[in-house]
Amino acid sequence: MNENANKVEGDKVKSEEGGLWETIKVVLQALLIAVVVRTILFQPFNIPSGSLIPTLLIGDYLFASKYSYGYSRYSIPFGPPVFSGRIFGSEPKRGDIVVFKLPKDNSTDYIKRVVGLPGDKIQVIGGVLQINGKPVQRERVEDYKTTDLYGRTIAVPQYKETFPEGTSHYVIERDGDRGYWDNTNIYTVQPGHYFMMGDNRDNSTDSRDEANVGQVPFENLVGRAEIIFFSIDEDASWLRPWEWPQHIRWNRMFERIK
Repeated sequence: MNENANKVEGDKVKSEEGGLWETIKVVLQALLIAVVVRTILFQPFNIPSGSLIPTLLIGDYLFASKYSYGYSRYSIPFGPPVFSGRIFGSEPKRGDIVVFKLPKDNSTDYIKRVVGLPGDKIQVIGGVLQINGKPVQRERVEDYKTTDLYGRTIAVPQYKETFPEGTSHYVIERDGDRGYWDNTNIYTVQPGHYFMMGDNRDNSTDSRDEANVGQVPFENLVGRAEIIFFSIDEDASWLRPWEWPQHIRWNRMFERIK
């Protein structure tokens, strides 16, 4: 009887150990798949600021394609210095919205629109973007409602901006054409670098601010913003989940980013 009892007990222990090991393997496989997907295919990001209003809003969650520009050390979680430069590199196009590592610290995620390519001369005069000495076409459209420095809702000028290549997007001028960065010197984009700007032209820390952002090296690009997979109003509280349905921006779900 004792021998049979010991045998049953031993089989039970082995079964439990086998079940635990199977669970560990499943978890490890799932983690490996997640790391591979995040490194090679897509990485999720959320929008914490209003620098790309009206294109992207605070509370938008998006996927950026990692394969669009090839891979650098910053394609790997935590950016280990395993290699330099890019492999399978493909250069961004003017108008792309790009996630990149801030050149100042090579660790902070930023997201802006590419407006200047290597060799371009970029300037802003009276709020109008100039590329290689020519003003970018912009068309006044209906005002956009946003908030001012004091959190008050205001209507601000909105424009449809069209790049020389023919792609269009919308920008806003919260301070009209008299904002701090609405008149700049000429910036010459260095080889292997890109000039980034936000669509919220008077509320964006971007390549115009050479002390804090400046031009972005090709190596620092992480991916191209592709699609919004979730969006929730910035006033929603994570402590009151029962209120989320009324704060979710259902019309922005699975919206392509342009």
